[in-house]
Amino acid sequence: MATATAQRRDVKEYTFVWEGFDRNNRQVRGETRAASETVVTTNLRRQGVRVTKIKRQTFRGGRKVSERDVAFFTRQLATMLRAGVPLLQAFDIVARGHSNARFSRLMIDIKGRIESGSSLSQAFREHPVQFDSLYCNLVGAGETSGTLDAILDRLATYKEKILAIKSKIKSALFYPMSVIVVAIVVVWVIMVWVIPAFKQVFTSFGADLPAPTLMVMAISDIFVTWWWLMALIVGGAIFSFFVLLRRSAAFRYTVDRLSLKIPVIGQILEKATIARWTRTLSTMFAAGVPLVESLDAVAGASGNAVYAAATKRIQTEVSTGASLTNSMANTKLFPSMVLQMAQIGEESGSLDSMLTKIAEFYEREVDDAVAALSSLLEPIIIVFLGVVIGGLVIAMYLPIFKLGSVV
Repeated sequence: MATATAQRRDVKEYTFVWEGFDRNNRQVRGETRAASETVVTTNLRRQGVRVTKIKRQTFRGGRKVSERDVAFFTRQLATMLRAGVPLLQAFDIVARGHSNARFSRLMIDIKGRIESGSSLSQAFREHPVQFDSLYCNLVGAGETSGTLDAILDRLATYKEKILAIKSKIKSALFYPMSVIVVAIVVVWVIMVWVIPAFKQVFTSFGADLPAPTLMVMAISDIFVTWWWLMALIVGGAIFSFFVLLRRSAAFRYTVDRLSLKIPVIGQILEKATIARWTRTLSTMFAAGVPLVESLDAVAGASGNAVYAAATKRIQTEVSTGASLTNSMANTKLFPSMVLQMAQIGEESGSLDSMLTKIAEFYEREVDDAVAALSSLLEPIIIVFLGVVIGGLVIAMYLPIFKLGSVV
């Protein structure tokens, strides 16, 4: 029996749009999910429907389903359910109105699974890339408690807040990284093409060149001779870094631990992680998910391997009877303000609201820190570019200045 069930699940099903006439010769139309047109036609014939037109519904192409798509869908679904729109109709509205064909396919697939008897959380679990365990657990809690619209509204708010934090972190890191990349490209062009042209001119002088010029020309010779090896090393290093970051838990932990110690940027990452950590735990706990189970989801959503490992230790201690605040204090990762507010929340029975206040406070801290970082980095980057590019230019013009003084 179990084998037969597994085989049925392996059969790929599609959504078919059909038109026809029923037993009273009235025109009818609808959608059916099945493995082939033959199955659809057979099932409809048994129901007394004479099929005149049938077509498999396809949504070709489309970009990757992003977190922003999922957040917007969650907000849409919460709004429609609160307005009294039936669940299946809500999915149909989202699928037909979305500009991303791939997301429309996803909605049609989930709708088909619900029509075949699956719960909403079970249908979401079939797509773990778009809907993680935290999302599915919250939806399951909403279905069990009969407050699905309220849970989806809270989940949409959570998704929007997390996306806002990620966007701010990316904006804080994008500017310096883009300037560094541009500086590397400019230096590469100068070393490989510009300086060799100057070298030919200086060779015809027949005079001794200044030490800075000789040093830059020697570096240029290395670039011209070994540019392919340098490009290979840089590309290989970047590729290896991201592969190890994705596959090695120990390497990911080391990188995340070191990133928290970077001056200025490390503080922003720490505040953003704490905001995400408290926001996730608050959302789970307010939805009625038990604390130990909530901590399991928080570990995966923290976004930092150091805090994820600490959350696992907190979960173990809480499961053995320790308080949340003491377990958090033992990790030595949370500031005293966070611990004090969490303790007040535990003692007063309002842990979810206290955690929400902590998240809001640190989200504002991230906003202020990103604004301060932008104003701080601007002069530093200007000085950096001036020293690098200006130093190369001055080194190559020193012989010309020397020649001019002699003349």
